[in-house]
Amino acid sequence: MSTTSRPVSATPEQVWSVLADGWLYALWVVGAARMRGVDEGWPAVGSRLHHSVGTWPLLIDDTTEVLEVEENRRLLLLARGWPAGQAHVEITVEPRGTDTVMTIVEQATAGPGALIPKAIQDPQLHLRNIEALRRLALLVEGRTR
Repeated sequence: MSTTSRPVSATPEQVWSVLADGWLYALWVVGAARMRGVDEGWPAVGSRLHHSVGTWPLLIDDTTEVLEVEENRRLLLLARGWPAGQAHVEITVEPRGTDTVMTIVEQATAGPGALIPKAIQDPQLHLRNIEALRRLALLVEGRTR
């Protein structure tokens, strides 16, 4: 299980406003190439993002589904990218002074990705999520200016 955190100069509500806009997903999630649709009610439990992963012309259409949600605090997602597999991705948002700490905890749960030993998988996920949180922070801070 890979855990990556980053502070952002914003309130939890400001971070949540970006997370709650499913159309922004492909702007901050590394590997997501485009959005094809966002279920009404996102990010309610059971709602899905319809996205494509990869690089054109090798794109795979798949979905990410909300498994659990605590508004302004936590999202647990089932991210799919078959044939690579799927993962549980937990995003938490915690106030810390005048900033907010954003954390992504990710673990491959099915498919070929789940067969990769944790000692190899976790550093790769961590590096990807460093960039994802950097992109998310840019979106959040750009909206708050």
